[in-house]
Amino acid sequence: MSSRHAHRLSLFGDRDVLHAGLVAAVACLLSAGLVYCGYLVHVWRTARRAPVRPARADCLLLFGKHAPQGRIDGDFDARLARAVSLWRETPPRTLLLLGGGAAHEPTEAEVARRELLARGVAADAPLQLENRSRDTLQNLRNARELLRAKATLPRVALLSNRYHLARCALFARQLGFDWELCAAEPRLRLSPRMVLRLAGEAAYVCWIDLGTRWARLIGHQRMLARVS
Repeated sequence: MSSRHAHRLSLFGDRDVLHAGLVAAVACLLSAGLVYCGYLVHVWRTARRAPVRPARADCLLLFGKHAPQGRIDGDFDARLARAVSLWRETPPRTLLLLGGGAAHEPTEAEVARRELLARGVAADAPLQLENRSRDTLQNLRNARELLRAKATLPRVALLSNRYHLARCALFARQLGFDWELCAAEPRLRLSPRMVLRLAGEAAYVCWIDLGTRWARLIGHQRMLARVS
């Protein structure tokens, strides 16, 4: 079993994660699916409306993506292409590359650095690597630690694929970032694969958001600590 799958299984075996999932499932059932539909619309709107250029962010957070043996897929390629485009137009003060990896393989952050340099980003560019995280929440929590070590948190642009942005925004808000979104693709193109992606993200955002709201309601500090 890969370390990526092992990490996912560990999350689904966590009692707080299961608690949040049960709350979300009950809410969706009692609403005859309307709650889930609301999250699906939210994820779709976020994906459709996200800009391709940050308005005033000082730091660009580039989310990594699973890259076995350093091989990138189309989604990761789109993120990298957007980062290169932004670098050429208005270079950010900091470009923070996010994502860990399996043992004895290059991390997602290292793959991103290799690709950015190969695509023309200057060797002396202010690239910083966060290469210990295995999911979006860890991406942002570790990024927060790195950025706080230097100064107060800057305004950040969250660069990822359109289907992923609602999840990025949810965690950034919970972790106290001053953030804005930046989409990798020029526009949202609906296809069977994209619809499945959006549906999956809606389920995930529903799970985390309702679980967090429930934890606040009952004062469950351990659950809240997982997402803050």
